[in-house]
Order: sequence, then C-alpha cells, then structure tokens
Amino acid sequence: MNLWLRNFLLLILMLAASGLALALRPTQKIADQGPAIDLETIIPTTFGDWHVEQQNSVQIVDPRQKEMIDKIYTQTLSRTYINSRGYRVMLSIAYGDDQRDSMQMHYPEICYPAQGFLLEGKEAGNLATGSGSIPVTRILTSLGQRNEPVTYWTIVGDRVFQGGLQKKLAEMRYGMTGKIPDGMLIRISSIDGETANAYDIQTQFADQMLHALEPEYRRKLNGNARIN
Repeated sequence: MNLWLRNFLLLILMLAASGLALALRPTQKIADQGPAIDLETIIPTTFGDWHVEQQNSVQIVDPRQKEMIDKIYTQTLSRTYINSRGYRVMLSIAYGDDQRDSMQMHYPEICYPAQGFLLEGKEAGNLATGSGSIPVTRILTSLGQRNEPVTYWTIVGDRVFQGGLQKKLAEMRYGMTGKIPDGMLIRISSIDGETANAYDIQTQFADQMLHALEPEYRRKLNGNARIN
C-alpha cells in the first residue's frame, strides 16, 4: 500500500470515529423531562415528629467547601430538624442537573476530613423505609468531642448507586441513549455519642421524610428503592 493511499484511509477512519463520537454525545438532559426540582419546595419543613429548627449553630460550614459545592451542584438544601424529644438531625441535599465526569459529586468522606474531621469508619448498608430498601453508605466522623455519624445515598438519573464504578456504568448507560443524567446526594447526620442510636434515628427520619413527599419526588429521592 503506497503512502498516499494509507494516509487517505487513515483520514477516512479518523473522520468516521469523529462522526461516531459526535453522534453518541449526550445532548438531552433528563432533568428537563421529569418534574421540576425545587428542593426548598419539595422537602417539607414539618413531617412526622420533625420540624425545622429555625435558629441553630450545629452545622459547620467551610466557605471554601461551599464555593466548591456551589460549582458542582445546581441546588443545595441544608436544614436542621428537631423532634419532640429535642433530638436534632441535619439534612443536606445537593442536586445537579448534569452529572457527567466534569461534574463529580462531593462525597461526605471527602468533605468532612477537608473540614478537619476524622473519618473513623465507613460501611455500606441498607436503609429500610416504607417505600423500599435504599442502599446507603454510613460513615463515622469526629471533631474533638463531637461525634457525628452520617448516613448518605447518591442517585444518578433514577437509580441509587454505591461506588464510583456503579456511577460510571450508570453514566455510560444514559450516554448510549443520548441522555445526560442528573444526580443527587442526600446526607443525614446527627451529633450523637451512641452511633447505633444515631443510625436508628436517622433511618426513622428518612422514612418519615420520604413518606411525606409527593410520589414523583419520593421516587426521585429514593432512586426507585427495592420493595422488600
């Protein structure tokens, strides 16, 4: 094969690969197809035995972390709820309408140590709710005398995933259909020296919160949880 013909074939192959990549590039946002997401409106301020505590000084906010989160996510919600026994639970939800590689989620096991917390434990678990079982991650953090167990789960599109590999596979599945998935991270935590007690109460809190949501938003937050 002479040089001219070889270069010509290489050019054809390069153009074909470029055209295929362009054709497979996701262009349709899932966020534009479902119900509009407005976290302040979707999540009620009162549900079950819980109501928002209007004034509190429990949460620690690092301005640098907040700036990073604001760049990654379209919306964020941060509230502290209190029940009739005076127990406080912190809820943080971050939503991004474009959850591709360029918009990576900011995981608690990364952002807590970045604010000076010690990461003392991490395990996968399942959150049993009336609307199904949700795969979650639980981490134990501390800052001085402050012991803060955390439960969180992450969603890409309409499914909960655990770990970077599952997230990548979910993104690829959507990408092959020309869709850009949205994503959400729901984090629940409390300051409690009794870790098991904290996780039990966080489960109750999540169950009551999800029960209070409209069905289409419940499905969005629980990632179509498995019904046991």
